[in-house]
Amino acid sequence: MRPMTNIYQPDLMEVLDVQQQTADVKSVRVRFRDEARGDDFHFRVGQFGMFSLFGYGESTFNICSSSNWKDFVEFCFRRTGRVTEALWSLEKNDTIGFRGPYGNSYPMDKWVGKNLIFLGGGIAMPPLRCAIWYALENRDQFGDITIVYGARRVQDLVFRQELDRWAEYDRVRVVCCVDPGGETPDWTGEVGFVPAVTERAQIPAENAVALVIGPPVMIKFTLPVLAKMGLADRDIYTSLENRMKCGVGKCGRCNCGPVYVCKEGPVFTLEQLKSLPNDY
Repeated sequence: MRPMTNIYQPDLMEVLDVQQQTADVKSVRVRFRDEARGDDFHFRVGQFGMFSLFGYGESTFNICSSSNWKDFVEFCFRRTGRVTEALWSLEKNDTIGFRGPYGNSYPMDKWVGKNLIFLGGGIAMPPLRCAIWYALENRDQFGDITIVYGARRVQDLVFRQELDRWAEYDRVRVVCCVDPGGETPDWTGEVGFVPAVTERAQIPAENAVALVIGPPVMIKFTLPVLAKMGLADRDIYTSLENRMKCGVGKCGRCNCGPVYVCKEGPVFTLEQLKSLPNDY
């Protein structure tokens, strides 16, 4: 990351594209208005940024595009409050602010040669998406890839078209599910909650690592399933991205005991989380 005189000063980003994913979720593609800054910009999958709309504030979002993609970055958000309500009105050629990248990342280099298990629920697909695309673009470096993704209803699934594309790759299994009652007459996927569907899927856990992101209740009930499958705590990863505030370890809003999530996270293994105070 380039040195800045003011660590809170955002870069100006031009909106290239806005896609509505669901009734309350949009994805946005942006690029640096300063071409030289864009040429110098690099990030690792799993890192996050602070995206701002002037006059409304800023919010934390994972950079959901692959680090292999150049000339732009993407983020995805749900319409839930003041900032996201304002971001909802973004159009092509608009300008927003960006600070980042911040935090650590998914240790893709440590996962080389491993089988990858990606488990997500709802709006958690974007933080998984960057790692999934990275793994697919470096397909020969990883073993089998299994993706289990669930949402409350069929119409709440994010990046649906990409799910079908991923399933076409060699040794990639995609399992989609919706909560009971959330299916449509033409739904051909699974019906059930992510933990139960994961258990039914009988995913081999040998030589595997798992990345689990989603609502806290989903993660809570998925972790015992992974333990039952035989995954060690050190091989189960998640992200505490929703604890971010300033992004640079100054405000203290994200600390868990001695750990500043924005600087030492947001990616942690279950083994690391168990050593933290139970307030994450």
